[in-house]
Amino acid sequence: MSEKSIEGNGKTFLVLLLPISFLIIFLVTTWRILLAVIVLVIGFKLWQEYQWQQWTVRVNPIFHQLVRENQGRLTPMDLAIKGNFPGTTAKRYLDGKASEFGASIVNSEEAGQSYYFITASILGNILDSSEPVKELPAQPVTKTARSLLAPPTPQEEELETESLPQQTHEEAKRSLEKQLIFGSLIQSELAKRLNVYSSTVYKRRNDPEFPEWSRSKDPDNIAWSYSEKTKEFFPVEEEEQGKS
Repeated sequence: MSEKSIEGNGKTFLVLLLPISFLIIFLVTTWRILLAVIVLVIGFKLWQEYQWQQWTVRVNPIFHQLVRENQGRLTPMDLAIKGNFPGTTAKRYLDGKASEFGASIVNSEEAGQSYYFITASILGNILDSSEPVKELPAQPVTKTARSLLAPPTPQEEELETESLPQQTHEEAKRSLEKQLIFGSLIQSELAKRLNVYSSTVYKRRNDPEFPEWSRSKDPDNIAWSYSEKTKEFFPVEEEEQGKS
């Protein structure tokens, strides 16, 4: 190896050694400060996470209430308006809940980002309304009640095809009492009675105008109301009589 190549390699080594030496001296003299900064950053991050966990505990009741009221569908705006906090905070919260409960996230141009949280009661309602009923002619109340208890005989099937005379108000009340053996109807039964799809009843059941709408569809001009507690439908006339 020539003398010039040895001299060139030595200069290269000195050029690299100089900054490395300065870096080592800097770390030795400032390691306490750097360690303190790292500890402060980690402590600040842990404090922020603790504060977030405490905040989510306070927001959880609002979230649960909205899930029940909106049948599992939430948007960041819904949560932000209800809780009176920024939309970015609401989105971060819903992203965490979606990951925790495996919720579905749907993006649409009209409603933006929507989160769907499925509970057992919501799933039962969806399954109940998933099979639309066929368009059926309006049936008197007594026939519907009879079909719930036992299959009709051939003679009864022939009678059902015949047109029946108009019932008076008192006869309608008596027939209603015969039908409501259990005091209420489920969603699919009321849909058949009103001659509409089960999904239509599901969408309208919480509407304030549902009683009047159901009255207009009912063959006996009876208004119906929905009970959120029992998930069943009751005639308004029967409720009013119970109150009096």
